[in-house]
This record gives sequence, structure tokens and C-alpha cells, in this order.
Amino acid sequence: MYRLEIACGDDWPGLIEAASSAILAVMPDLSVGRRQKVGCTSVNAYTRHWPCLFPQHGRGMKHTRKIELVSWQRQIVDEYTQEFVRGLIHSDGCRGANRVRRTLPDGDRWYEYPRYFFTNASDDIRQLFTDALDRLGIAWTQSNARVISVARREAVARLDEFVGPKY
Repeated sequence: MYRLEIACGDDWPGLIEAASSAILAVMPDLSVGRRQKVGCTSVNAYTRHWPCLFPQHGRGMKHTRKIELVSWQRQIVDEYTQEFVRGLIHSDGCRGANRVRRTLPDGDRWYEYPRYFFTNASDDIRQLFTDALDRLGIAWTQSNARVISVARREAVARLDEFVGPKY
């Protein structure tokens, strides 16, 4: 028997509900449990069929093993690319304000602009994220080894159309 466990921050109760609903949408006969931890709630369900749906499952940390979509998963991601990106941002990303200071002769000038960040230790998962952004025509840059940034005005506006706030 395998357990799928999704850790959800308590600051976003809507994501806890969404995780539970997603499990039930895929496996309607399962009992979905919740376990409270410090600062988060784990949403979980047991079935022997999880490896069929997640063939990437394996021992060890996900950033130390190959994460690759099989053909039927790729078809789903290609069809629901916006939802895939939204899910990745809601799990390992954020939308925030970047504050910049410019030093000018008459004093400092501050300005802010919105941007999205996505952070993940897995090269493969970051690649899945950036491939999805490319399919949607959304410009991105790699801020450092683990962080993808979306900062161009039109790119942020495009993500705002379908990502929405965490809730």
C-alpha cells in the first residue's frame, strides 16, 4: 500500500481543500485524511495504485533522481498547461513585489514591480516548469541555480490571467 501525502501550508486553506478535491477527482473511492503538523496540514490517501499514476516515484529525494513525464502525463500537461503552471506556482512559487533602489544625484529613488518566482531543487522539475512557460509564450529568466523568475510586465500580466492568488 502506498501513501500520497501533500503538505499544504496552513496560511492557504483553499489549497488544502483543492488537494483533497484533486485526490477524490482521481480516486473517488478513497478516504482522504488530514494530519495537522506545525504550520501545515498533510492531505493524504492510501492505495496500491499511486505508482501507476506517479511512475516517477522512487526512493530518496526527488531532486536526486530523474523526474520525467511518461507519454500520457505529457499529453495531460500539454492540454492543461496553464493549470500545470498554476499548480507549480502554488506549490513552489509566489508572486511578490520586487523593490529596487536607484541612487540619483538628488537622492534615492525607489520603485516596485510585480514578479513571479518558482524555486525547486530538482533540475527536472524546473525544466518542466520552464518548458510549460515556453509553450505559453511567457518570458522567464533563471535568477540563480534553483530559482526561475518571471518579471517582464507582459509575462506577469499573462500569468495573472490564470494563476490567481493562493487562498
